[in-house]
Amino acid sequence: MDNYKEYVNPGFANLIGILGLDKNYTRASGVSVWDSEGNEYLDFLGGFGALNLGHNPPEVIEAVEKVKQLPNILKSTLGKMASALAHNLAKIAPGDLNNTFFCNSGTEAVEGAIKTARIATGKTKLISCKGSFHGKTLGALSITGREKYRIPFAPLVPECYSVPYGDLAALEEALADGEAAAFIVEPIQGEGGVILPPEGYLKGARELCDKYNALLIIDEVQTGLGRTGYMFACEYEQVSPDIMCLAKSLGGGIMPIGAFITTKDVWNKAYGGIEKCLLHSSTFGENSWAMAAGIAAINSIIHKDLSKKAKENGGYFMDKLKTLIDKYKIIKDIRGRGLLIGIEFEEPAKGLLDKISKGTINKLAGEYIGAMIAGELLNTYKIITAYTLNNPNVIRLEPPLVVTREQIDRVISALEEIFEKNRGFLGITLKSAKTVLSSILSR
Repeated sequence: MDNYKEYVNPGFANLIGILGLDKNYTRASGVSVWDSEGNEYLDFLGGFGALNLGHNPPEVIEAVEKVKQLPNILKSTLGKMASALAHNLAKIAPGDLNNTFFCNSGTEAVEGAIKTARIATGKTKLISCKGSFHGKTLGALSITGREKYRIPFAPLVPECYSVPYGDLAALEEALADGEAAAFIVEPIQGEGGVILPPEGYLKGARELCDKYNALLIIDEVQTGLGRTGYMFACEYEQVSPDIMCLAKSLGGGIMPIGAFITTKDVWNKAYGGIEKCLLHSSTFGENSWAMAAGIAAINSIIHKDLSKKAKENGGYFMDKLKTLIDKYKIIKDIRGRGLLIGIEFEEPAKGLLDKISKGTINKLAGEYIGAMIAGELLNTYKIITAYTLNNPNVIRLEPPLVVTREQIDRVISALEEIFEKNRGFLGITLKSAKTVLSSILSR
């Protein structure tokens, strides 16, 4: 803690301390992690979707071990492992997606995708959705939909516009001038609070992009590779994008890796020929260890049929969670698909306490109630969760796809106990406000 405060990020260290989330974890396997005192915790955060195979999957570690004698980074020749992983991605990706560029993270995949859209179309306008999350590098941030992250870094990349998520009329209005290079969208807004679009939204977006000659970029960084009960979430509506962004679980929870995959037509327009083939590149992007991890991760997800397991266990989880809505007023909504699930909490009523505090209680509750419940789950029940970045009033339940129903039942039981103890949510609200205020005052 002292070193982190001194040499890394003191503000984040303080936040983790306030919420009681700091633990000394020493071992991890599957859905479980253990601390230095031997306590077992269930990880229902899953690395924000990076751990579809769970912690330290042996098949991925074994694959990396197999290539450890190969040159890991050798930029003067073609990447043997990269060509194999790109081949496999083309075989499982929707539609005509074919050519892959490898990088190191989701935000880099998005950066590459929007650059590719601009050069392939010769247009510069980019359209995204309010409430979206595509990353925190400058280009990705320019199309991310929460002002908290955007305003401190303004001015951002120009000609980026946002429309309400799920609103096809607003999207058509933004596309109608024919100047858009691309519309980028998440099939489910993960950081937005696990928001599902209306039925037919992605199909409608596909049709509008075709009508106005804009590329459709689908960001599957969090939703891809089995998470939602489909290999890719866009397959729920049988939609094929022009560019798809991947990362997180593509590395099997072992290696950092990102990628975007395009159609041959888009790739050739953007990077076809010797003169243009290196306009976008990455030093670490095709390293052998990461590529081996990606190959093993895809093989394991397919061989274990984790998409099907996510659909079945996700349905079981949702059914159990929805029995809690009528019992506890603190719960506003429960929504999700597969094993990407969000629980949204009601905001405190506008009453005497809020008037006395001049709105502080409501403000603190809205910003921290999800975190406080996550803290309670961790410290009392040894279950790891977190709130969503764009909507901190929502906690996410995003366990590895290898999760068992027994483990799901343990989370249901813990949540029910928490809600039973805080039926009117005032207890959690006051606890949240007291903790945060006392910490602020102590500084």
